[in-house]
Amino acid sequence: MSYIDTPANFPYPYYLRWLFRRQRRRYGRELEPVRLWARIAPAFLAMSAMYRALDRKSSPIEPALRSLIQIRVSQINVCEFCVDMNAFLGRERGVDEDKALALARFEDSELFSAREKAALAYAEAVTRSDRGVDAALMARLRTHFDDQTIVELAALIAYQNMSSKFNAALGVPAHGFCATGREDSPKAGPRAIPARRSTD
Repeated sequence: MSYIDTPANFPYPYYLRWLFRRQRRRYGRELEPVRLWARIAPAFLAMSAMYRALDRKSSPIEPALRSLIQIRVSQINVCEFCVDMNAFLGRERGVDEDKALALARFEDSELFSAREKAALAYAEAVTRSDRGVDAALMARLRTHFDDQTIVELAALIAYQNMSSKFNAALGVPAHGFCATGREDSPKAGPRAIPARRSTD
């Protein structure tokens, strides 16, 4: 349960009630972030359109890398729901379990390609308030991505920061799609383990 409780009779538009039915079929429940965003229906529609544009099949960023970036940003922002959901979706996109577990240590891991490391370093620099993007990082990015793809990386990172900060601010918990742990957990460490769960 999040910090904000939406009453059962909240006057959602009819098209969002249809979306909730679809979520119950796919996930076995309504997703709490959607219930919260849907309280501002125009904002929810705009955000959904933005995500569809970033997550399109023709994106120059491969699906598995998009998921890795979204999980890492969510870990940094301590969004339990986002780590949970993005790790679940990442498994569907072919993200290896060992790679998901090693995300917080990607720079030192042989599991990640140089392209993935550059994108993840960029995601961390944009997300962490004590860092920034400098010329050296941009030069590193440009060895693997053209300018159009860098713009799309920036948009994806910005989107995931908005989403994860919104959910963390309202206390949205993980929904149990994956075994997850917060980045600052002294026992588990940074985790995002895709669970063996059916989506039927």
